Amino acid sequence: MVRQGMPGPGRLVLFHGWGANGRDLLPLGVHLMDGLGDVVALEAPEPHPHVPGGRQWYPLTQESQAQGWPGVPKALAAINRHLVRLRQEHPWPQTALLGFSQGAAMALEAAVHKPLAGVVACSGYPHGQNRLQGLRAPVLLIHGQNDPVVPLQASLRLQALLEAQGCNSMLRSFPGEHTIPTEALTPIRQFLVRCLMPTPGESG
Repeated sequence: MVRQGMPGPGRLVLFHGWGANGRDLLPLGVHLMDGLGDVVALEAPEPHPHVPGGRQWYPLTQESQAQGWPGVPKALAAINRHLVRLRQEHPWPQTALLGFSQGAAMALEAAVHKPLAGVVACSGYPHGQNRLQGLRAPVLLIHGQNDPVVPLQASLRLQALLEAQGCNSMLRSFPGEHTIPTEALTPIRQFLVRCLMPTPGESG
């Protein structure tokens, strides 16, 4: 777990992608949270099988997918231990999550049954039809229109799942592939401002 940024009214917790590590999204997080609060970057619990210094939240293989992602509960338990400790410093209603790819899938899982301020899921995907029941925080989905790793259809499925259970979600797609494009930074920043510094009478 790595921390950066200045204390403030809000906090952003980062979930890196498959093969990256806890420092990967830190510069982005600090930029997005300028004046809003601090940033905490979590690191996945397992070493990546092919990338030196890289981490994974769980094995990302076709076999794992066919088996219903059996590594997700273990990863989620590790994340929840971190989030419970962080809650002692900063309340969940003033905490937002942001993840990329595998980290986005885990950020959505981690938000279930927690009164968080919001979730930003970039190039994410669902682990199953029913796993996100109980997610009530507003969600911003970001996805590249030409993503060859996690196709845009994955975020479309996420949006449908979230809307079916009454979750406030928005999908913004941009030209580009498997990345967080520069064009997405302003919408993400605006979303975080709304979530973490709502005007009187406004929530999310």
